[in-house]
Amino acid sequence: MKVLTATEIREVDRLTIEAGIPGVILMENAAQSVVEEMVRLCGPIRGHHVVVICGKGNNGGDGLAIARILAVRHNPAALHVMLVHAEAEFTGDAAVNLKMLKAAGVPVHNKLPSDAARVTIVVDAVLGTGIIGPARGAALDAIRAINSQFPWAKVVAVDLPSGMASDSNWTEREFARADLTVTFTAPKRCHVLPPNCDSIGTLVVKQIGSPESLMESVRLSLSEPVEFTALFAARQRGAHKGSFGHVLFVGGAAGKTGAIKMSGLSALRIGAGLVTVASEAAELAPDLMGHNLWDAAAATPGKTVIAVGPGLAKSHEAGVLLVQLLAASTVPMVIDADALNLLADIDWKASRAPAVLTPHPGEMARLLGRSVEDVEADRLGAAQKLAKKRNAIVVLKGQRTLIALPDGLVFINPTGSPAMAKGGSGDVLTGLIAGLIAQHPKNVELAVRAAVYLHGLCGELGAQDKTEQGLLASELVDYLPGAIRALQSV
Repeated sequence: MKVLTATEIREVDRLTIEAGIPGVILMENAAQSVVEEMVRLCGPIRGHHVVVICGKGNNGGDGLAIARILAVRHNPAALHVMLVHAEAEFTGDAAVNLKMLKAAGVPVHNKLPSDAARVTIVVDAVLGTGIIGPARGAALDAIRAINSQFPWAKVVAVDLPSGMASDSNWTEREFARADLTVTFTAPKRCHVLPPNCDSIGTLVVKQIGSPESLMESVRLSLSEPVEFTALFAARQRGAHKGSFGHVLFVGGAAGKTGAIKMSGLSALRIGAGLVTVASEAAELAPDLMGHNLWDAAAATPGKTVIAVGPGLAKSHEAGVLLVQLLAASTVPMVIDADALNLLADIDWKASRAPAVLTPHPGEMARLLGRSVEDVEADRLGAAQKLAKKRNAIVVLKGQRTLIALPDGLVFINPTGSPAMAKGGSGDVLTGLIAGLIAQHPKNVELAVRAAVYLHGLCGELGAQDKTEQGLLASELVDYLPGAIRALQSV
């Protein structure tokens, strides 16, 4: 699903109108969509006390259309329409909808209702994506009223909570609280990127008439589970272990062998046929084959994918080994953990086969020669820069993990949980990525995105079961069967 900036959505709307759908019809479609979701959230509107608060722009025009539809078709127990600005300030399609509302016999007000404590639904249609800078004046007063004066009301935001910046995540701004946000055509960046994605309630994206073809050039997308179901189709009855790839994991130096063990078992759990672990581990699970760590380059022939880094250590010897692997490999590589820190000092970019880099913000900072604060301030830009620089798929871990491709495309992963904030979670992810690539070496990008999605979903399911505090990284794969079944059922 494409994710748009404010500029992009305005251009899509403009081209849609040029193609023959008037703006007032787009507003009508948007309003009907919001009312449908209000009913889904709150049940039949009859009996509800509804307040619709409207600004003077297109967002307010949507609100006026919503109020008219509620009055004409849903007969709420009480309907109070408040205009944040004087009627003379309403222009364009918003003015048309104001005239239509009054023609339907619905009065408008310039104050909130006196019985605000009885209100059960508030429709926030004060400010939309056109806001420049923080809310101020009467609009800010309306936002503060939404947040403080309706203690029992569900707040339904039209397009986005008023005052929230659609393209950035400035938390110092004041914006309206929301239990439900109904947006149109495609989500905006604030809907899907932290921290503001946590402040929009339930997000629903509704189509109101804009052709999907108008968004083909957009470079940012949200991963959706339906994209990955083909990777988990039923296997052929005659399949054997060689049908699903052979992963070589390289890492697990003395004292750090647990990381590589988790990676290897995770690859098997997601379906890889064979897994060899080159490490200094004295013992491995019976499902894993072993090899000497410092002779790992000799083990590369016949492998489908090579994953290097978990527990590797940051030594000169490890750096030499990494250079050998980079030079020897002709198959996809997954580079993680200590190998990323070593890679920061190596002038290398992928050329013979796809590569996947999986940094957390600290590793990303070292790879780019920047501070962690710089990376966190522009995660999208950092991921795109590293993907281009190394000609690799970059998985920038964190809340709403980003998957950046060398051509500039970026995918946002919507799954995950704070329960995953423990050592070892990244090692499990490396195993899932490598294991899925082993089965689908010709579709590396989709395999990476699916692995990231399932990893986050395992965290969500594990948190429900073990709590956010109690889930161990090694337990994440216990929830993989349930995560896969959930994906297969979409």
